[in-house]
Amino acid sequence: MLNRLLYSKTFSKDSKFLRNLLFKEQFKYLKTTHSYHLVDPSPWPIVASFGAFMLTTGAVLYMHKFVGGWDLFCTGFLIVLYVMYTWWRDIIREATFEDCHTAVVQKGLRLGMILFIVSEVMFFFAFFWAFFHSSISPAYNIGGVWPPKAITTINTYTIPLTNTFILLTSGAAVTWSHHALLARAKKHTLVSLIFTLVLALLFTGLQGLEYINAPFNISDGVYGSCFYLTTGFHGFHVFVGTIAIFVSFVRIILNHFTNKHHFGFESAIWYWHFVDVVWLFLFINVYWWSSK
Repeated sequence: MLNRLLYSKTFSKDSKFLRNLLFKEQFKYLKTTHSYHLVDPSPWPIVASFGAFMLTTGAVLYMHKFVGGWDLFCTGFLIVLYVMYTWWRDIIREATFEDCHTAVVQKGLRLGMILFIVSEVMFFFAFFWAFFHSSISPAYNIGGVWPPKAITTINTYTIPLTNTFILLTSGAAVTWSHHALLARAKKHTLVSLIFTLVLALLFTGLQGLEYINAPFNISDGVYGSCFYLTTGFHGFHVFVGTIAIFVSFVRIILNHFTNKHHFGFESAIWYWHFVDVVWLFLFINVYWWSSK
Protein backbone atom coordinates (compact mmCIF):
# COMPACT_ATOMS: atom_id res chain seq x y z
CA MET A 1 0.00 0.00 0.00
CA LEU A 2 2.82 2.41 0.88
CA ASN A 3 4.64 1.62 -2.35
CA ARG A 4 1.44 2.16 -4.33
CA LEU A 5 0.98 5.59 -2.76
CA LEU A 6 4.66 6.43 -3.08
CA TYR A 7 4.91 5.79 -6.80
CA SER A 8 1.36 6.69 -7.75
CA LYS A 9 1.11 9.36 -10.45
CA THR A 10 -2.33 10.42 -9.22
CA PHE A 11 -0.92 12.25 -6.18
CA SER A 12 -2.38 15.73 -5.88
CA LYS A 13 -0.24 18.77 -5.15
CA ASP A 14 -1.58 18.86 -1.61
CA SER A 15 -0.21 15.39 -0.98
CA LYS A 16 3.46 16.21 -1.68
CA PHE A 17 4.27 16.37 2.00
CA LEU A 18 2.84 12.90 2.57
CA ARG A 19 4.74 11.57 -0.43
CA ASN A 20 8.05 12.95 0.86
CA LEU A 21 7.33 11.48 4.27
CA LEU A 22 6.66 8.06 2.80
CA PHE A 23 9.82 8.29 0.70
CA LYS A 24 11.94 9.05 3.77
CA GLU A 25 10.35 6.22 5.72
CA GLN A 26 11.02 3.72 2.94
CA PHE A 27 14.74 4.51 2.84
CA LYS A 28 15.18 5.03 6.57
CA TYR A 29 17.36 1.92 6.77
CA LEU A 30 20.06 3.71 4.75
CA LYS A 31 20.68 6.24 7.51
CA THR A 32 23.48 5.61 9.98
CA THR A 33 24.37 7.10 13.31
CA HIS A 34 28.14 6.65 12.97
CA SER A 35 30.92 8.03 10.73
CA TYR A 36 32.51 4.74 9.76
CA HIS A 37 32.56 3.39 6.22
CA LEU A 38 31.05 -0.08 6.05
CA VAL A 39 32.33 -1.27 2.68
CA ASP A 40 30.12 -3.15 0.24
CA PRO A 41 30.94 -6.75 -0.77
CA SER A 42 33.77 -6.71 -3.32
CA PRO A 43 35.18 -9.42 -5.61
CA TRP A 44 38.64 -7.84 -5.75
CA PRO A 45 40.26 -9.35 -2.61
CA ILE A 46 39.68 -12.95 -3.74
CA VAL A 47 40.62 -12.13 -7.35
CA ALA A 48 43.82 -10.45 -6.11
CA SER A 49 44.62 -13.56 -4.05
CA PHE A 50 44.26 -15.82 -7.06
CA GLY A 51 46.37 -13.44 -9.15
CA ALA A 52 49.14 -13.29 -6.56
CA PHE A 53 49.09 -17.09 -6.20
CA MET A 54 49.37 -17.54 -9.96
CA LEU A 55 52.14 -14.94 -10.18
CA THR A 56 54.34 -16.48 -7.47
CA THR A 57 53.67 -20.08 -8.55
CA GLY A 58 54.37 -19.21 -12.17
CA ALA A 59 57.63 -17.49 -11.19
CA VAL A 60 58.84 -20.58 -9.31
CA LEU A 61 57.84 -22.91 -12.15
CA TYR A 62 59.56 -20.67 -14.69
CA MET A 63 62.77 -20.56 -12.64
CA HIS A 64 62.75 -24.38 -12.55
CA LYS A 65 62.11 -24.49 -16.33
CA PHE A 66 58.66 -26.09 -16.16
CA VAL A 67 56.52 -25.83 -19.27
CA GLY A 68 53.83 -23.15 -18.85
CA GLY A 69 55.54 -21.42 -15.96
CA TRP A 70 56.07 -18.19 -17.88
CA ASP A 71 52.46 -18.14 -19.14
CA LEU A 72 51.15 -18.65 -15.61
CA PHE A 73 53.41 -15.87 -14.32
CA CYS A 74 52.23 -13.42 -17.01
CA THR A 75 48.57 -14.31 -16.38
CA GLY A 76 48.94 -13.72 -12.65
CA PHE A 77 50.79 -10.46 -13.26
CA LEU A 78 48.03 -9.16 -15.55
CA ILE A 79 45.34 -10.16 -13.01
CA VAL A 80 47.18 -8.29 -10.24
CA LEU A 81 47.49 -5.18 -12.44
CA TYR A 82 43.79 -5.35 -13.34
CA VAL A 83 42.75 -5.71 -9.69
CA MET A 84 45.00 -2.80 -8.70
CA TYR A 85 43.21 -0.62 -11.24
CA THR A 86 39.65 -1.70 -10.44
CA TRP A 87 40.01 -1.82 -6.66
CA TRP A 88 41.62 1.61 -6.41
CA ARG A 89 39.06 2.92 -8.91
CA ASP A 90 36.31 1.84 -6.51
CA ILE A 91 38.10 3.50 -3.58
CA ILE A 92 38.43 6.74 -5.54
CA ARG A 93 34.71 6.63 -6.31
CA GLU A 94 33.89 6.08 -2.64
CA ALA A 95 36.09 8.98 -1.57
CA THR A 96 35.24 11.45 -4.32
CA PHE A 97 31.67 10.84 -5.44
CA GLU A 98 30.03 8.85 -2.63
CA ASP A 99 31.57 10.95 0.18
CA CYS A 100 32.32 7.83 2.26
CA HIS A 101 35.69 8.99 3.58
CA THR A 102 34.62 10.96 6.62
CA ALA A 103 37.05 12.43 9.13
CA VAL A 104 36.94 9.20 11.14
CA VAL A 105 37.63 7.09 8.06
CA GLN A 106 40.51 9.35 7.03
CA LYS A 107 42.02 8.94 10.49
CA GLY A 108 41.96 5.17 10.01
CA LEU A 109 43.47 5.50 6.55
CA ARG A 110 46.30 7.62 7.94
CA LEU A 111 47.04 5.01 10.58
CA GLY A 112 46.98 2.30 7.92
CA MET A 113 49.44 4.22 5.74
CA ILE A 114 51.75 4.78 8.70
CA LEU A 115 51.73 1.05 9.50
CA PHE A 116 52.38 0.25 5.84
CA ILE A 117 55.44 2.54 5.79
CA VAL A 118 56.65 0.95 9.03
CA SER A 119 56.39 -2.47 7.36
CA GLU A 120 58.42 -1.11 4.43
CA VAL A 121 61.05 0.14 6.88
CA MET A 122 61.32 -3.39 8.28
CA PHE A 123 61.60 -4.72 4.72
CA PHE A 124 64.66 -2.56 4.02
CA PHE A 125 65.99 -3.21 7.53
CA ALA A 126 66.48 -6.85 6.51
CA PHE A 127 68.62 -5.85 3.53
CA PHE A 128 70.71 -3.44 5.59
CA TRP A 129 71.15 -6.16 8.23
CA ALA A 130 72.53 -8.51 5.56
CA PHE A 131 74.78 -5.74 4.25
CA PHE A 132 76.27 -4.82 7.64
CA HIS A 133 76.55 -8.46 8.70
CA SER A 134 78.78 -9.10 5.69
CA SER A 135 80.67 -5.79 5.66
CA ILE A 136 81.51 -5.19 9.32
CA SER A 137 82.91 -8.69 9.78
CA PRO A 138 83.84 -9.95 6.29
CA ALA A 139 84.32 -13.71 5.95
CA TYR A 140 87.67 -15.25 5.03
CA ASN A 141 86.33 -16.65 1.75
CA ILE A 142 85.89 -13.12 0.35
CA GLY A 143 89.38 -12.10 1.42
CA GLY A 144 88.53 -10.81 4.90
CA VAL A 145 88.00 -7.30 3.53
CA TRP A 146 85.05 -5.23 2.39
CA PRO A 147 84.40 -4.74 -0.43
CA PRO A 148 85.80 -8.11 -1.57
CA LYS A 149 89.13 -7.98 -3.40
CA ALA A 150 87.64 -9.04 -6.73
CA ILE A 151 85.02 -6.25 -6.71
CA THR A 152 85.52 -2.88 -8.37
CA THR A 153 83.03 -0.54 -6.74
CA ILE A 154 81.02 2.20 -8.43
CA ASN A 155 82.42 5.71 -8.10
CA THR A 156 80.33 7.45 -5.43
CA TYR A 157 80.71 10.90 -6.95
CA THR A 158 79.22 10.11 -10.37
CA ILE A 159 75.68 8.80 -10.87
CA PRO A 160 75.03 8.01 -7.14
CA LEU A 161 75.74 11.59 -6.03
CA THR A 162 73.77 12.99 -8.97
CA ASN A 163 70.81 10.78 -8.11
CA THR A 164 70.99 11.96 -4.50
CA PHE A 165 70.57 15.59 -5.58
CA ILE A 166 67.78 14.59 -7.98
CA LEU A 167 65.80 12.65 -5.39
CA LEU A 168 66.17 15.27 -2.65
CA THR A 169 65.11 17.98 -5.11
CA SER A 170 62.05 15.92 -6.06
CA GLY A 171 61.18 15.65 -2.36
CA ALA A 172 61.31 19.44 -2.07
CA ALA A 173 59.18 19.78 -5.20
CA VAL A 174 56.46 17.43 -3.95
CA THR A 175 56.39 19.33 -0.64
CA TRP A 176 55.95 22.54 -2.63
CA SER A 177 52.99 20.95 -4.43
CA HIS A 178 51.39 19.99 -1.10
CA HIS A 179 51.66 23.51 0.28
CA ALA A 180 50.31 24.88 -3.00
CA LEU A 181 47.28 22.59 -2.72
CA LEU A 182 46.67 23.77 0.85
CA ALA A 183 46.79 27.35 -0.45
CA ARG A 184 44.36 26.44 -3.28
CA ALA A 185 46.98 27.31 -5.91
CA LYS A 186 46.14 24.63 -8.47
CA LYS A 187 48.57 25.88 -11.11
CA HIS A 188 51.52 25.77 -8.70
CA THR A 189 50.45 22.32 -7.54
CA LEU A 190 50.46 20.95 -11.07
CA VAL A 191 53.73 22.61 -12.08
CA SER A 192 55.56 21.30 -9.04
CA LEU A 193 54.15 17.80 -9.61
CA ILE A 194 55.35 17.85 -13.22
CA PHE A 195 58.77 18.84 -11.90
CA THR A 196 58.63 15.94 -9.41
CA LEU A 197 57.64 13.42 -12.09
CA VAL A 198 60.42 14.53 -14.44
CA LEU A 199 62.99 14.19 -11.67
CA ALA A 200 61.61 10.76 -10.72
CA LEU A 201 61.92 9.52 -14.31
CA LEU A 202 65.41 10.98 -14.54
CA PHE A 203 66.42 9.15 -11.36
CA THR A 204 65.09 5.84 -12.68
CA GLY A 205 66.83 6.32 -16.03
CA LEU A 206 70.18 7.10 -14.40
CA GLN A 207 69.90 4.09 -12.11
CA GLY A 208 69.26 1.89 -15.14
CA LEU A 209 72.32 3.39 -16.82
CA GLU A 210 74.34 2.66 -13.66
CA TYR A 211 73.26 -0.98 -13.76
CA ILE A 212 74.23 -1.31 -17.41
CA ASN A 213 77.74 0.08 -16.81
CA ALA A 214 78.34 -1.50 -13.38
CA PRO A 215 81.63 -3.50 -13.18
CA PHE A 216 79.92 -6.35 -11.27
CA ASN A 217 76.57 -8.15 -11.31
CA ILE A 218 74.18 -9.75 -8.84
CA SER A 219 75.95 -13.11 -8.98
CA ASP A 220 79.29 -11.66 -7.83
CA GLY A 221 79.13 -12.94 -4.29
CA VAL A 222 77.54 -11.36 -1.27
CA TYR A 223 78.51 -7.83 -2.34
CA GLY A 224 76.68 -8.09 -5.66
CA SER A 225 73.64 -9.67 -4.01
CA CYS A 226 73.38 -7.01 -1.29
CA PHE A 227 73.98 -4.16 -3.72
CA TYR A 228 71.47 -5.14 -6.38
CA LEU A 229 68.76 -6.33 -4.02
CA THR A 230 68.91 -3.18 -1.90
CA THR A 231 69.24 -0.64 -4.70
CA GLY A 232 66.93 -2.62 -6.99
CA PHE A 233 64.08 -2.76 -4.49
CA HIS A 234 64.59 0.92 -3.77
CA GLY A 235 64.31 1.60 -7.50
CA PHE A 236 61.09 -0.42 -7.57
CA HIS A 237 59.73 1.72 -4.73
CA VAL A 238 60.66 4.84 -6.70
CA PHE A 239 58.66 3.42 -9.61
CA VAL A 240 55.63 2.75 -7.38
CA GLY A 241 55.91 6.23 -5.86
CA THR A 242 56.08 7.75 -9.34
CA ILE A 243 52.82 6.00 -10.29
CA ALA A 244 51.15 7.23 -7.08
CA ILE A 245 52.23 10.82 -7.76
CA PHE A 246 51.09 10.58 -11.39
CA VAL A 247 47.64 9.33 -10.29
CA SER A 248 47.45 12.23 -7.83
CA PHE A 249 48.45 14.60 -10.64
CA VAL A 250 45.56 13.36 -12.81
CA ARG A 251 43.12 13.55 -9.90
CA ILE A 252 44.14 17.15 -9.18
CA ILE A 253 43.43 18.02 -12.82
CA LEU A 254 39.98 16.42 -12.41
CA ASN A 255 39.37 18.41 -9.18
CA HIS A 256 39.10 15.32 -6.98
CA PHE A 257 41.00 16.99 -4.12
CA THR A 258 40.33 20.00 -1.94
CA ASN A 259 42.65 21.73 0.50
CA LYS A 260 40.97 19.82 3.36
CA HIS A 261 40.23 16.48 1.68
CA HIS A 262 43.25 15.05 -0.15
CA PHE A 263 44.56 12.06 1.78
CA GLY A 264 45.28 10.09 -1.42
CA PHE A 265 47.76 12.77 -2.44
CA GLU A 266 49.10 13.11 1.09
CA SER A 267 49.82 9.37 1.34
CA ALA A 268 51.74 9.52 -1.95
CA ILE A 269 53.83 12.36 -0.48
CA TRP A 270 54.54 10.35 2.69
CA TYR A 271 55.64 7.42 0.56
CA TRP A 272 57.91 9.62 -1.53
CA HIS A 273 59.63 11.06 1.53
CA PHE A 274 60.12 7.51 2.80
CA VAL A 275 61.87 6.70 -0.50
CA ASP A 276 64.08 9.79 -0.01
CA VAL A 277 65.16 8.72 3.47
CA VAL A 278 65.94 5.15 2.38
CA TRP A 279 68.08 6.50 -0.45
CA LEU A 280 70.11 8.63 1.97
CA PHE A 281 70.94 5.51 3.98
CA LEU A 282 71.77 3.68 0.76
CA PHE A 283 74.04 6.42 -0.50
CA ILE A 284 75.93 6.79 2.76
CA ASN A 285 76.39 3.10 3.49
CA VAL A 286 76.23 1.12 0.25
CA TYR A 287 77.93 3.66 -2.04
CA TRP A 288 80.12 5.99 0.03
CA TRP A 289 81.18 3.83 3.02
CA SER A 290 81.62 0.65 0.97
CA SER A 291 83.90 2.34 -1.54
CA LYS A 292 86.32 3.67 1.10
